[in-house]
Amino acid sequence: MSEHEITDYGEYWAPHYDDIHDEVGEETRLLKELAGDPPRALELGVGTGRVAIPLSRAGVKVTGIEVSDDMISLLRTKPGGDEIEIIQGDFADVAVDQTFPLICVPFNTLFSLVTQERQVECFQNAAHALEPGGRFVLDAFMPDMDRYDDHNTRIGVSSISSNRAHGYELSIHDPATQKVMSHLVKRLEDGSTVVLPVTIRYSWPSEMDLMARLAGLELENRYAWYDKRPFTDTSGQHVSVYRKPLT
Repeated sequence: MSEHEITDYGEYWAPHYDDIHDEVGEETRLLKELAGDPPRALELGVGTGRVAIPLSRAGVKVTGIEVSDDMISLLRTKPGGDEIEIIQGDFADVAVDQTFPLICVPFNTLFSLVTQERQVECFQNAAHALEPGGRFVLDAFMPDMDRYDDHNTRIGVSSISSNRAHGYELSIHDPATQKVMSHLVKRLEDGSTVVLPVTIRYSWPSEMDLMARLAGLELENRYAWYDKRPFTDTSGQHVSVYRKPLT
């Protein structure tokens, strides 16, 4: 995904993002635990501050990388949003002038980098900005091929929130490149309709582990969620913790 496409994502999604996605809960506990002393963290793709602001309230000094002006503007309107230091740019390769004990990329955000090369660059950029012994934490869904029909397309209801409001998803899946192009179509309470586009490239956990090794990181833990429940062959998502060696 080019910087232009990422910026467009923010333009479309920023007004609706927080209405669609739930508040952050137990994520902050594990992240704070890994954030060092004094606790500091760098969040990649900080967006509207959905994770960064609660983490900051928990006592972690948070720096965020974000490319979208619209997302940054919305973050700044929120209580506590002015406490987050923002570096504007593409989180796959933007340079930072300090190192961190914790770098996180939550909520499938790695998949917004739509080539394998860019995802590898993200791991390498994170490794460069980690302190020795620091952790790189990401969460992501487990790819589910059953979502798509024999033509690698999907039409599915995503929400029915009232008699007037609902949402549905239109997706095209390319298994060769692991890309999914989607439109989330939302009919709002006032009768208007918005189309929220998103393109992702999913990765398998084993593929991420190889990306980590290429960047000089090692898998320390993999959980089914931030509450540390065990990751199994039936888990629909994972939280992976990669560690930068001390030497």
